[in-house]
Formats: sequence, C-alpha cells, structure tokens
Amino acid sequence: MNPRVPTLRELQRAMQRSLLEGVDEDVSAYVIADGLDAHARLGIYRNTRAGVLATALLLAFPAVQHLVGPEFFEGAAGLFVAQGPPQSAWLDEYGAGFPDFLDRLPQAESVPYLADVARLEWHVNLVLHAPDVRSLDIARLTALSEAEPAQLHFQSHPAVRLLRCEFPVDVIWRAVLERDDRAMEAVDLAEGPVWLLVHRTQSGIEVMRLGECEWRFTAMLFSGKSLSAALQDAPCDDAHAVLATHLARGRLAEVSLVPGALADEFRRTHP
Repeated sequence: MNPRVPTLRELQRAMQRSLLEGVDEDVSAYVIADGLDAHARLGIYRNTRAGVLATALLLAFPAVQHLVGPEFFEGAAGLFVAQGPPQSAWLDEYGAGFPDFLDRLPQAESVPYLADVARLEWHVNLVLHAPDVRSLDIARLTALSEAEPAQLHFQSHPAVRLLRCEFPVDVIWRAVLERDDRAMEAVDLAEGPVWLLVHRTQSGIEVMRLGECEWRFTAMLFSGKSLSAALQDAPCDDAHAVLATHLARGRLAEVSLVPGALADEFRRTHP
C-alpha cells in the first residue's frame, strides 16, 4: 500500500513548524536530499528566513543599531524574530512591535530612551512608505464655504504621523545618524516629553516638534474628529493658525461634512 500523500495545507503547516519551531519530522520525508539531507536543507531555509527578517529590522531601525552596536542589535533582532512570523508578505510592514519589545527587554534597561528612538524610527518608516496621494486642494474648502466650520472634519495625509515620546528622541535620532558626538553629549534626557510630527515632504522626511496644545488639537483632527469636537476636546488658542499651517504644508488629504450636517447641507442646497 502506498503511503498517504499529505494535502498541500498539511505540507504548508509542516513547513511552518519546521521554520518557526525547528520541528522537521513532519516535512523531512518529503524533502528530496539531492546531496544534502533534509534537516540540513531545512536549516538553510530557517537561517535565510531569520537573516532576511533581521535585515528588515536593521533597515527600519538604523539609529537603534548604532546606539547599541551590531552585536547587541543582532541578538535582540534574533529574539524578536523568534517570537513569530511577519503578519504580511510586505517586509516594509515588519517591525511594528519591535519598539515595545525593546521596552520589555531587560538587557536594554541601561538605555532608557532606546524604545522611544525605535518608535520614532518606526514612524519614519511608516511615513517613508506611505501611499503617495494628493494633498487636500484648498478649493475643496471653497465648495463647503457656507457650511459651519464646526461641521467639517478632515482626513490626514497618510505620509504624516504624530508621536509623543518621553525623551528628546528627535535630537538623539539626528545626533546618532549624523555621528554628531557633541550633539549627543549635549542631550538632556530630562527635556522630554516631546510632541512630534513626522512628515514626508518633497525634500525628505521632516521630524518637527509641536507644542503640547498644538499636538493634541492636531491629533484630534487627524483622528477624524469634527473641528468643533477637536476644539472642545483639545482647546488651542491658535487652532485656526495650526489648521492653516497643516493645509499649507499638505498634511491633510480630504475634508467633508460630519454625518449630522449632511442633511442640513442637502436641505440648504436643495430648497
């Protein structure tokens, strides 16, 4: 009697166990040796997988690697990779959990700002690979000129992100990548927290500080809150100037009326 042939799904699961857990027994019988035994051949796949994922982390977190050194980074990356597979085939999305992993890593306790630097680098990575969509045309506001400003809500551009960090990571990040030892020595860790906006512009990635009030108001706008809700939940004396700056810098992608105002607008334009 011929042995039962496993289904494709069973082979895939067996291969997954080999790659993630090092358990080769279920799949090794179906690997053609061709001069190299099954365990050695499967080991090549495991090493390649680990190496590719570690390289993806290095590309996303260069400042972290410079802060802790190649050996430490390689070890931390190996531990992170061993936790589980990527959730997407697009490796630019791999590493979202790395900052929190570093925050929990006992060996990184001597560098208290390391996880925050990683968070900034991840936001830079997200902005760098965000879709290239058009910024909001201010003429769109003209079309809604008779609507109450409080009825408007905005959609942020995908190449803009907000981040709050406990440490002055923007200064640390620049000093590390520019190999500026003087700037690094001058860093005052007590200067935080910092409220950051990360934006992809035509000239590159911009990381800038906002005031806390400005940042909170912006966060409300970017979350899809109406202008009135943003003003109520995060009052800001110069809110309209902040909004005008975001419009001028292309940080908004769309504007529309809040759902409750749509019927009023329809009745106004269709008497």
